[in-house]
Amino acid sequence: MTPRGRRYADLFSRLGRIGEGGFIPFVMLGDPNPAGSLQVVRLLVEAGADALELGLPFSDPSADGPVIQAAAARALGAGVRRQDCWNIVRAVRDEHPDLAIGLLVYANLVCHRPPVEFYAEAAGAGVDSVLVADLPVAESAPVVAAARSHGIAPVFIAPPNADPARLRAIAAASEGYTYVTSREGVTGVDERLRRDQSALIGRLRGLDAAPPVLGFGISNPDQVRAALAMGAAGVICGSAIVQKVSDGADFTGFVRMLKEATRRPLTAT
Repeated sequence: MTPRGRRYADLFSRLGRIGEGGFIPFVMLGDPNPAGSLQVVRLLVEAGADALELGLPFSDPSADGPVIQAAAARALGAGVRRQDCWNIVRAVRDEHPDLAIGLLVYANLVCHRPPVEFYAEAAGAGVDSVLVADLPVAESAPVVAAARSHGIAPVFIAPPNADPARLRAIAAASEGYTYVTSREGVTGVDERLRRDQSALIGRLRGLDAAPPVLGFGISNPDQVRAALAMGAAGVICGSAIVQKVSDGADFTGFVRMLKEATRRPLTAT
């Protein structure tokens, strides 16, 4: 078991030294099937992913837009089970021992039995962090304790409308990174970032929060550069990649292009 968030700390420290932002792709585990999913994840790492955010298939992914909902439905329709997902993560961990691997999940998947059991399985597979998308930070203490007891960093979303008290709680609870959303609503592709989150990111840094990473809507290099110019330590891209995987399009070239944009965070657009 590694110290909580150690791989993220090492990653952001290294990127900071070379003046580069982090690129974290999201895909759904088991989509379209276990073997195909493992191949997709392997290709993401080969294409330059600095870390991974992986979804566990769930029948009611309330924070996700139609593209990621469809990915979860494909995985479930293929009969993917929890153990299949752990097997994929374990294979990636064996191949990439220093890679930070995070999960984005829903509370039902964690809390339908004692949360400590979920985190024990996640730790055994090699997971570094877990973001429970629909778990309010004010109600998170038992889940956070279970995560920490197994060396897994809890991650929370810092939304644009968070009040000061909620933001302080998020900063105190999140480890590894802090997920900053570029807008309200669900995941999906945007042509441009809808909000300048410089102030929110600045407040998080003032609270000594885990590195802020911007997500929701990232789909082109200009958005990546703009996010980093706002002060984000990196970006998460999900829907645009998942759609390309589903379409059979060149998602590895797309990942390389967005990763390249993290090397030139010069000015906001």
